[in-house]
Amino acid sequence: MIYKIRIILDAEEDIFRDIEIEDQSNLEDFHNAITQAFGFEGSEMASFYTCDEEWNQDEEIALFDMSESGSDIRLMNETTLADIMNEKNPKLIYVYDFFSMWTFFVELADIVEKEDGRVYPNVLFTFGELPDAPPEKQFEAEPNDDEGDYDDLLDSYDDMDFDENWN
Repeated sequence: MIYKIRIILDAEEDIFRDIEIEDQSNLEDFHNAITQAFGFEGSEMASFYTCDEEWNQDEEIALFDMSESGSDIRLMNETTLADIMNEKNPKLIYVYDFFSMWTFFVELADIVEKEDGRVYPNVLFTFGELPDAPPEKQFEAEPNDDEGDYDDLLDSYDDMDFDENWN
């Protein structure tokens, strides 16, 4: 089967690419298709992340295992698109270049039959130009039901029984 997937840059302006790729392609092949479609060199670290319907990040699937002990991290070259993406789980997050943090929303748009004579992966459509630098991110804390706890702690600081000049 062929997955038609839209890859959208996390930016205010619309910048996306539509790619069709075989469902049995591994994520490293998909990573290469994305980097080529957006004009990246493809030499930086990258990861895919599974996520829920609200784009809340979950499991990492990395290009390389950078841990010293060889962890249980999933790797792109060992994971197919069909393993992690389907009609029930149509979304992924893709991060390219961890210093610049190019972040993309990846969404399965359609599943179709393979066309004879067509080479996959195939860029179906491009919209918008990639900016020279990644969009600035606004990191915000999750709402906290216990907002007053920290203020209460500061108010009772003088009542605490310890010597702040202990060393």
